[in-house]
Amino acid sequence: MIRDRNDDDVSVCVDMLRAVHESDGYPVHLPESPVSFLVVPDALGAWVAEDPDDGVVGHVLLRPSAWSPAIMEAASAATGRDVAHLAVVARLLVAPWARRRGVGRALLDAAASRALDLGRQPVLDVVRGPGRGHEAAIQLYERAGWHRAGTVTGTFSNGTSVDELVYVGPASRPSR
Repeated sequence: MIRDRNDDDVSVCVDMLRAVHESDGYPVHLPESPVSFLVVPDALGAWVAEDPDDGVVGHVLLRPSAWSPAIMEAASAATGRDVAHLAVVARLLVAPWARRRGVGRALLDAAASRALDLGRQPVLDVVRGPGRGHEAAIQLYERAGWHRAGTVTGTFSNGTSVDELVYVGPASRPSR
């Protein structure tokens, strides 16, 4: 079940963030403040996946922009849309013990749907190696019909750089 994230979910999501970082290397740098990584003031929405037996097993949020302007520029160029008409799917986490159940896809779809509801095209970025979980994330996005728009280099405030793959999601919901 996908539902809006509430304040009571945050501590479980912080624990899940740590487990995902340990398992997959995402995020590349575990933030000093995991809460501020997950609870951002500009969020257009945040959701969790809840399993009846395991509780909260996944998290995602939607933002108006990415952490790197280069990501937004690449997405804008690929879509032909101004950055104000894009929304970034971010902080997609699935607990390592809850994988292969469709949780990641359900969270991705929830965030993309919200972007479309807001009249924005969903986009996202993913680190291009090293990291154990990045390949699985890339496979998820591509199986879900997202298209690679390009690669950019993002530089963190500490001076380290990463290559980011930029993906563009659907411009509209598929007809059923």
